[in-house]
Amino acid sequence: MSNRVVVTGMGVVTPIGNDINTYWKNLKEGVSGIRLISDANFLEDLQVRVAGEVIDFEPDKHIAKKEQRRVARFSQFAIYASKEALDQSGIDMSKEDATRVGVIIGSGIGGLGVIEEEARKLREKGPKRVSPLFVPMAIVNMAAGNVSIYTGAKGICSTVVTACASGTHSIGEAFRALKLGINDVIIAGGAEASITPLAIAGFSALTALSSSSDPKRASIPFDKERDGFVMGEGAGVLVLETLEHATKRGAHILAEVVGYGATGDAYHITSPMPDGEGAIKAIQEAIAEAGINPDEMDYINAHGTSTPYNDKIETLAIKKVFGENTKVAISSTKSMTGHLLGAAGGIEAVAIVKAVEEDFVPPTIGYLTADEECDLDYVPNVGRQTKVKYAMSNSLGFGGHNASIIVKKWEEV
Repeated sequence: MSNRVVVTGMGVVTPIGNDINTYWKNLKEGVSGIRLISDANFLEDLQVRVAGEVIDFEPDKHIAKKEQRRVARFSQFAIYASKEALDQSGIDMSKEDATRVGVIIGSGIGGLGVIEEEARKLREKGPKRVSPLFVPMAIVNMAAGNVSIYTGAKGICSTVVTACASGTHSIGEAFRALKLGINDVIIAGGAEASITPLAIAGFSALTALSSSSDPKRASIPFDKERDGFVMGEGAGVLVLETLEHATKRGAHILAEVVGYGATGDAYHITSPMPDGEGAIKAIQEAIAEAGINPDEMDYINAHGTSTPYNDKIETLAIKKVFGENTKVAISSTKSMTGHLLGAAGGIEAVAIVKAVEEDFVPPTIGYLTADEECDLDYVPNVGRQTKVKYAMSNSLGFGGHNASIIVKKWEEV
């Protein structure tokens, strides 16, 4: 069995909007969600001053107030985005076979804020003050578990944990499961809430974060002056369905998922392979499954973290697959949202679906200084109205995890 797989709903929680229309409008217009960290006393001993924080988040829409204290922030984001995606899809769970509706929601770190708070209690007040909800709030699988509980989905319920590739892997694995007919519908994506003292301190110790205190010059992918990524938070979720199921219920189809590639570098815990081999292979696998030639790709939403090494290696990988002088449009929307770690692939999958829907490529903002090692078309500063039939999203994670997915503009059969 090999089913076609389509996208029928999407939901987001992001630093630039907590609904699809606001998020996409801000991406198109190059609006940045990177700001000075709202807590003025946040890690005053470190040089990190900016982040992509979620603002104006109203969980009450989908989570009762009394329940919010029992659900970690990353799980709240996942529930919210999933419910929004289900609403857009038009799926009525009371009319579905719930055992055929699955959930695959990834996260890189999970409830780190909960871990920090409960560790503080243990240290300062003793073990009896640690919350009995500590473990079920903190563990990484609880984004998927809670989404299942809040939606009634009883099919596959799984979590992918591959650092910054978690969201893309989750969507890719959902795509594969649907192709095989394991479920009819899968809610898939990623969620993260790691703007916490320990996460900032840890990534800072790795020298992975930007030390810029200017929000406009902090997340600047492919710019020669880039010096690290900016931490973001949020969630991005897609409702994926077999074409047969979507057609039977008369769903409005947003795009078709046509390719997925997943590889491991077997090289280093934080650094990608210098020759980009793992990323190259993931891209090639996705293209092969999509059944297209590289020159048919219209847009690439790059991993584009704004770290010196990542952007150089990803550029090299793109050249290896698409040609040294490729004209494919590339952008990093992390220039606007920061890096959402395990949720990055979720919100970036939404971006490529919107790109093929509206024939529009969002920009890479903050791009001022060209880098001779990053010399492709990064759609600098201003988005572009152009034909987009095929779009791809890349994600690369610590540990050497590589993932690429390809979506195609929906065309009636």
